Amino acid sequence: MTQDVSLTAGVALSAPQITEHRAWSSRGVKMLVLGIVALLAAGYVIWRTSKESGDAKTALAWAAVVLVLIAVGLLRGLVQVAPGEARVVQLFGKYRGTIREPGLQWVNPFTRRLTVSTKIRNQESAQAKVNDADGNPIEIAAVVVWQVRDTGKAVYSVDNFIKFVSIQTETAVRHIANSYPYDNRGRDRMSLRDNADEITQRLSAELANRVESAGVDVIETRLTRLSYAPEIAQAMLRQQQADAVVGARQRIVEGAIGMVRLALERLQEEGVVELDEERKAAMVSNLLVVLCSEQATQQVVNTGSLYQ
Repeated sequence: MTQDVSLTAGVALSAPQITEHRAWSSRGVKMLVLGIVALLAAGYVIWRTSKESGDAKTALAWAAVVLVLIAVGLLRGLVQVAPGEARVVQLFGKYRGTIREPGLQWVNPFTRRLTVSTKIRNQESAQAKVNDADGNPIEIAAVVVWQVRDTGKAVYSVDNFIKFVSIQTETAVRHIANSYPYDNRGRDRMSLRDNADEITQRLSAELANRVESAGVDVIETRLTRLSYAPEIAQAMLRQQQADAVVGARQRIVEGAIGMVRLALERLQEEGVVELDEERKAAMVSNLLVVLCSEQATQQVVNTGSLYQ
C-alpha cells in the first residue's frame, strides 16, 4: 500500500507559471463599421487625388495612405469567437489574456490570436497489454471525458495539450492495471473486474492529478475493455469455471444439510417414526445422495428390514 501511495504522489507535476486571465477587448461591430468608413474615405481621397495636382495631390495621397493604414488596423483587429471556443491573445510573444465572450470582438491588431476549443471531448486510449498485480497479462483500454479549463496553462505549460492528455491517459491506465489484480478470486481485496466503480474513480483522480499542469479538467473515465490476454484466456476461463462449480457445489451441500436437518427434526417432533442412530445415518446418506446428485435418482422400494 505504501508503494501505491508513493507512486501516486510522485505523479504531481510542477505548477505552471502562466494562468488564464481575461484579455482586453472591445465590441467588434463598432470597429467593423469604422474600418469600412475608413476604407470608403480612403477610396474617396484616392479619387480626389487623381483630379488634383501639385502640393494638394501630395497631401491627398498621404491622407489616403493614412486612411488605408487605419482601415487595415481596424479590420485586422477583428476576431470572431464562436461558442465553445476561446482565443488566446499574444503580443510579441507575451501572453495578454484570453477572450471567451462569443461574438465579434476587437483587440490590438498587432496581437496573435490562438484558437483553443473549450468543448467537452471524448478520448479513448489505445488498447494496452500489461500485467496486473498478480502478474497475469491483461488487455485494458479506457475512455476519458475532459475539457480545457485554463487556456493559459493549456497553451503555454505543455507542448501539445491534446497529445499530453493522450499520453498521460495511457500512463494512468497502465499504472492502475499494474496496481490491482484482474479479479479477487474470493479474497477480500479490490480487483479490476469486481470493483469497476472504485477503480474508475481512482483512475479519474490519478489522471486529474497528471493533467492539472495542462489546465484540463477530467469529467469522467470509464474502462472500455478489460480482459485476459489471448495466451492465458482459455486457462483463466477454466479456472473461473472451476471456481464457479466449487461455489455452486458448496451452496448445494449447505442447502442439502439444512434440508436433512429439518427433515429429522420434523420426524422427531411429530413422532412419525422412531429412528436409532444407524437408521438416522442411513436416512442422511440417502437424502444427501438425492439432493446433491446431478442426475435423477432411481427409486427403490425396500420390502425387507434395514438390518437384513
